[in-house]
Amino acid sequence: MSITVTTWSLEQTSPADLLPAATPEGDVRIVRAEVPSPEFSRFLYSAVGGDIKWVDRLSLSYEQWQEQLSRPGVETWVAYDRGTPAGYVELDPQDDGVVEIIYFGLIPAFRGRRIGGHLLSYGTARAWDLADRWPGRAPTKRVWLHTCSLDGEHAMDNYLRRGFKLFDTKVTQEREQPTPGPWPGSDRG
Repeated sequence: MSITVTTWSLEQTSPADLLPAATPEGDVRIVRAEVPSPEFSRFLYSAVGGDIKWVDRLSLSYEQWQEQLSRPGVETWVAYDRGTPAGYVELDPQDDGVVEIIYFGLIPAFRGRRIGGHLLSYGTARAWDLADRWPGRAPTKRVWLHTCSLDGEHAMDNYLRRGFKLFDTKVTQEREQPTPGPWPGSDRG
């Protein structure tokens, strides 16, 4: 069975475009996962994307995960709520000062608690200053991402509220994927 999927691409072309969200109440911290860990990254990916059909990385081998995470400039920033992982943002530097926010989202139990806007603000700021942490990398000139009609209902609004501007829209027919959830085969997801 096929479904219609709309994919929107958004960008910022200056650090001044970023409109930060308020910091949520409570003990919410954002920490860079500096040691590339396929196990941890796969956990974050499946926990965040399990209910919204993130499947593109599930077939990757351990070595492929390690290769992706170990590329110079790739960064994973994790939001913690009282010590528990709540979500993450993964930055993927590209050529000519471009940084893609390749993955961003919250684990379902943490959605709707104002953590997402804060995490997106923080992650976008880290995309803008990524070259400061990676000597030899060109300063960031553009930060971009894409979202689609399968993502969370508040995703697009969060991107727009953070100052991202729409630059492309594509509509495709895709084969419907089963929703794997964080535990494939279970009813949790």
